[in-house]
Amino acid sequence: MNECYYDRRMDFFYNRTKTDTADEWTGPQLIGVLCFGTFFCLFIFISNSLVIAAVVKNKRFHFPFYYLLANLAAADFFAGIAYVFLMFNTGPVSKTLTVNRWFLRQGLLDTSLTASLVNLLVIAVERHMSIMRMKIHSNLTKKRVTFLIISIWAIAIFMGAVPTLGWNCLCDITVCSSLAPIYSRSYLVFWSVLNLVVFFIMVVVYIRIYMYVQRKTNVLSSHTSGSISRRRTPVKLMKTVMTVLGAFVVCWTPGLVVLLLDGLNCTDCGIQHVKRWFLLLALLNSVMNPIIYSYKDDEMWATMKRMICCSSEDKSQERRSSRIPSTVLCRSTDISGHYIEDGIIQGTICGKGDLGDKGNS
Repeated sequence: MNECYYDRRMDFFYNRTKTDTADEWTGPQLIGVLCFGTFFCLFIFISNSLVIAAVVKNKRFHFPFYYLLANLAAADFFAGIAYVFLMFNTGPVSKTLTVNRWFLRQGLLDTSLTASLVNLLVIAVERHMSIMRMKIHSNLTKKRVTFLIISIWAIAIFMGAVPTLGWNCLCDITVCSSLAPIYSRSYLVFWSVLNLVVFFIMVVVYIRIYMYVQRKTNVLSSHTSGSISRRRTPVKLMKTVMTVLGAFVVCWTPGLVVLLLDGLNCTDCGIQHVKRWFLLLALLNSVMNPIIYSYKDDEMWATMKRMICCSSEDKSQERRSSRIPSTVLCRSTDISGHYIEDGIIQGTICGKGDLGDKGNS
């Protein structure tokens, strides 16, 4: 029977796998990384909190898509917590950690990644079902969305705890990886391949949705009285969603590829020298998402701006907003597939909004 090493500290595993990068996070380099990480973690906490608050506060965002978007922001917020815990348990401290504390450090990162990934997958399926069936609104009720959100976090927590539950190398140190000294190489292969496959599936789904929406938009454009920009509102929405997905794939794929190479025991790939930079790249993803939301959605930015400034719009503007559908309201109805089902009516409504706006001005 193999000997198990549950009571050993991490220096035993780091030394055995000849992982010397822990000692490199010292002096000015460590201070620079901590300052960099602290700044971006604060931004992650503040910006994603604003996104969640905007969805809760603004009734225009009370659609299944935006609830899932808020949950994605919650996953990014959780990622910020995981990075803060990592910052204070890295460098020279890594070798002093107990096995359980190291499992917790990595489990938080794995949970945040899984939560974001599964959430994006659910959004992809929800968008595909709504748009392909040409529904005015998604069939998802608040109870179903709540159930989906709970399921997303249950899956994320379980995946983050899998190594702790037994898929590790504590009882067979011959199969330990280099980047994650107490993770089994077989687990790293499973983890990285699973995530890369899900990446590929989501990209295919969103490309299919984008092509379908663009084709329908072109067909309806000749019958729509709205402007060209409004005819292409669904396309803009899908570009926003695909931008979020694209940023996620770009930020996480390099790290997953490095984990895959480590799982395949590639000793000549130089993975030890690049892992830190790919981890910082993954951190940037949680920074980019709220920027994408606010940049692509005028109503989201306006709501966040009002909360930042701690002031509301004047009553006349609120009354005008309640009477006249804004661009984002058109986006909201587009999100639920309204535009695709009845492009002529949608274009007419938006057109009337323009007339009303001109009348008020």
